[in-house]
Amino acid sequence: MCRALKVLCVATDAAALNDLRRAAVSADWELTPGATSVGEALTQLHELRPHVVVVFGPFEGFVERALEAYPSLRVIADRDMPGVAVIVARLEEVREVILGGPRPGPVR
Repeated sequence: MCRALKVLCVATDAAALNDLRRAAVSADWELTPGATSVGEALTQLHELRPHVVVVFGPFEGFVERALEAYPSLRVIADRDMPGVAVIVARLEEVREVILGGPRPGPVR
């Protein structure tokens, strides 16, 4: 059995999060509720175990902690931060970048 790809979106406020989630939504993967703070993001990271995190905003501390906990996590961001796999310039690029990444393997 295969697992669905899970994507966590993190943005600076509710409006930005809604925009980011709209840009990331796809029938090919599952979006988590998303977060607007480091605390919310860490909670969802540990409880929901997303495969991809899309970060729009100054969340360097979250990215660092997320990659410490889950080194194979794929991070997409709107700015250069240590550990970011892909930097996107516009919301319209998010879905395509998520599609270009590796898929989760079979559950064992």
